[in-house]
Amino acid sequence: MNLKNGIILLIGILILAGMSSCDHDRNNPGYQYFDDMAKSPAYESYTPNPNFADRKTMQPTIEGTVPRGFMDYPYQKNDEDRAIAGQTLRNPLEPTSANLERGKTEFTIYCSMCHGDLGDGQGYLFTSKKFPYPPANLHSEKMLAAPEGEIYHVISVGWGIMAEHGSMIAPDDRWKIALYIKDVLQKN
Repeated sequence: MNLKNGIILLIGILILAGMSSCDHDRNNPGYQYFDDMAKSPAYESYTPNPNFADRKTMQPTIEGTVPRGFMDYPYQKNDEDRAIAGQTLRNPLEPTSANLERGKTEFTIYCSMCHGDLGDGQGYLFTSKKFPYPPANLHSEKMLAAPEGEIYHVISVGWGIMAEHGSMIAPDDRWKIALYIKDVLQKN
């Protein structure tokens, strides 16, 4: 075999190897050399996680930090602060159709599982017996009399056995939920 034939053979092998490395099947990405990069070991929010001491994936916010776009909330989860928040906090948003629609969306995501789509306290978690304690009926006399600032406060820090949602819901969206409760749910 002379040099010319050897070069042609080498070029042929390289072309064959190059063509065989291309995969035209879009459903099969080919070989995975670093499997951990292709298949992320991500955990869902409410699943167990061996990486943390409390074995939970969803961790509370780190004390002393405030997420971007949020503000430090000055009130605590107690009777006095709930009353103060109801008296002092005023909703900066108008009940426009866009704000009410966003409030409905956020209510459906965060509130309806306990309080029900109608706000009557008959959400799926209670009616399915997965949650034994009845959530608040947003049509009760107490809730009808509650100002929007008090609703905002309860969403922010929780109330009774209701957990806080302030770390999950942006401040404007909390006000939109309060608008939706007052201007739509309680008026129907």
